[in-house]
Amino acid sequence: MEDSVAIQILDAANRLFAERGYDGTSLQVIAEAVGIRKPSLLYHYTSKAVLRDAVLARLMDHWAEVLPQILSAATTGENRFEALVAEVIAFFDADPSRARLLYREILDRPNELSLRLGGFLAPWIALLADYIRRGQGTGLIRAGVDPEVYISNVIQMVIGGVATAHVFYAMGDDSAVERQVLEVTRIARTALFVNDYLEGNHG
Repeated sequence: MEDSVAIQILDAANRLFAERGYDGTSLQVIAEAVGIRKPSLLYHYTSKAVLRDAVLARLMDHWAEVLPQILSAATTGENRFEALVAEVIAFFDADPSRARLLYREILDRPNELSLRLGGFLAPWIALLADYIRRGQGTGLIRAGVDPEVYISNVIQMVIGGVATAHVFYAMGDDSAVERQVLEVTRIARTALFVNDYLEGNHG
């Protein structure tokens, strides 16, 4: 069982890195947010760089665990699309700071994050791209869709939409993130599936 203090440190670091950026967040501030002393934080994570790696690794680990379950449980391309979208919405809606953290990392350390994400996402993008190509072969998915580029753009839209939703909606609008992600979902669906499917004429 994972140490509860370690989990609290990860949660606080995720939130503060997202709010202030990695360079603008000290270990002392993170320790104070958790309610512990800095030496106690260093007992769990020996440096800020180690803590950052742990925060990002936890984000990756979530998808490494969830994606195989979704892909094995869903029986068709449509089901996989619905399940993946639902999981993305739930994950980022539960804690928008996850998206803001990734957005900051994209801007602040693009090369480093590219290497990290590339190694992690490559096999999943290849698998999802294969599903899209199969859908194109059956006429369910638009022939002109470039699978890898499509997947990359959807990921960017979701992360960017959640991370910046509060900027484009009135402050205090609790539905801003949900509305943003749902609209991205609509755009993604329309761009992927042919009109007959969207209009319900596929059954």
